[in-house]
Amino acid sequence: MTAIDVTAAAVTAALSIIDGNLREFGDAYPADTTRHDRYPMRAGNVGWTTSFWPGMLWLAYDLTGAEKYREAASGHVGSFAARVAGRVDVDTHDLGFLYTLSCVTAFRRTGNQAAKRAALAAADHLMSRVLEPAGIIQAWGDLRDPAQRGRTIIDSLMNTPLLFWASEQTGEHRYAQAAWRHAAQLRDHILRPDGSTYHTFYWDPAGGSPLRGETEQGHADDSCWARGQAWGIYGFLLNHQHTGDASFLEAARRCADYFLAHLPDDGVPYWDLSLAGVERDSSAAAIAVCGLAQLGAHDAAGRILGSLISDYPSPGNALLRHGVYDKPKGVGVDEGTLWGDYFYLEALVRATRPGWTHPW
Repeated sequence: MTAIDVTAAAVTAALSIIDGNLREFGDAYPADTTRHDRYPMRAGNVGWTTSFWPGMLWLAYDLTGAEKYREAASGHVGSFAARVAGRVDVDTHDLGFLYTLSCVTAFRRTGNQAAKRAALAAADHLMSRVLEPAGIIQAWGDLRDPAQRGRTIIDSLMNTPLLFWASEQTGEHRYAQAAWRHAAQLRDHILRPDGSTYHTFYWDPAGGSPLRGETEQGHADDSCWARGQAWGIYGFLLNHQHTGDASFLEAARRCADYFLAHLPDDGVPYWDLSLAGVERDSSAAAIAVCGLAQLGAHDAAGRILGSLISDYPSPGNALLRHGVYDKPKGVGVDEGTLWGDYFYLEALVRATRPGWTHPW
């Protein structure tokens, strides 16, 4: 089979799994990760990953044009609108993940005004997490929690597109200005001189001075968590695309160079780039493929995607196996992950639909 045939077969296999999950989950949500290679049902629209399910349905619609996917994806708007209106589990920077894929995409695809209103409400709530004078968006938890105060994480680079979109829709520059300043702080402090990244970084919430880098899900504070490095590739690049700031493009390239230089032979990283012979993280690989493809590093992206297609399909109801959520806490280790599945499908769309416009 040619590479084109292999990718087309991977798309067919992915859509077959999504069809099965659509029958199983419908307008409900799979859990963050599989258990023994199968996603259990989640108890409601809570957590940071629920939007990856409607996100996959929108990707399936882009791949096929089938109305069943559009209708199913649109059917999630009401749940997300109710979530932000009711302030249900919204004390997180991951409002960007949650509302970009569920509601911004629905508005862009169909003009759904309820989706637009919900996404703008989420952007407003995300703005409430901006900490002055540091100018960063606090990652997790109640803003009064001293353990979380002044903390952000590299994943947040994927959440700022919601704010850039909000500025486009409203004409209010404050959203974009907050996102730009936040990304600049991560460029200057979460990205290390060698091109590796901290998972998480703290600022003094009162004076705004940078304090220290740490990890939450990596091997050590001074190691390099693979999924975080992949977020850096894609996230810095997205912030460059929204701002035109060349320093963000350079940051994305530095993240990519470090990531590629620390891969095993098949291109799928160990869960921390400082380690070898431990569990892989297929989700980090899938995220990196999307960022590398957007960066124009098509050979590297194609090599990693080829490995995912050939060696990492799940035997259960996920698209990929061998992902890692949080190894230090023993959560979702060597399982499928909802975000890994989403970015793998996004990578397949990129590979088979030239000119496709990403949702970020």
